[in-house]
Amino acid sequence: QGQLTESGGGSVQAGGSLRLSCKFSVFQYSPYCMGWFRQAPGKDPEGVAALYRSGTRTYYADSVTGRFTVSRDDAKMAMYLEMSSLKSEDTGMYYCAAVVAPPCVLATSNTLKRNALDAWGQGTLVTVSS
Repeated sequence: QGQLTESGGGSVQAGGSLRLSCKFSVFQYSPYCMGWFRQAPGKDPEGVAALYRSGTRTYYADSVTGRFTVSRDDAKMAMYLEMSSLKSEDTGMYYCAAVVAPPCVLATSNTLKRNALDAWGQGTLVTVSS
């Protein structure tokens, strides 16, 4: 499967913005969806945002809707997560991930199971201070 590498994490004050980037390599099969999940200290991983293969269908967790935007640039083989109006509860490790076949397990309000993903990166840390 393809490889993914995140960057762009950092420390920011509440209300601020960050843009995460994810460079990905070629997948044997075009992923059904790609997106982001996060894991806060002491908590289970949760899906944050996903972009389906069509490029037009998206998913956002309720907690980030209106504040986060996921996008993808296939020419650059990159995916992005624009985060604004950040809150302290957004603190955590953020991972980009890919799912080859349906369903898009990133698009869930339930606990995300990493072994249901086909590929994910090493993560980038986002720290939001209040």
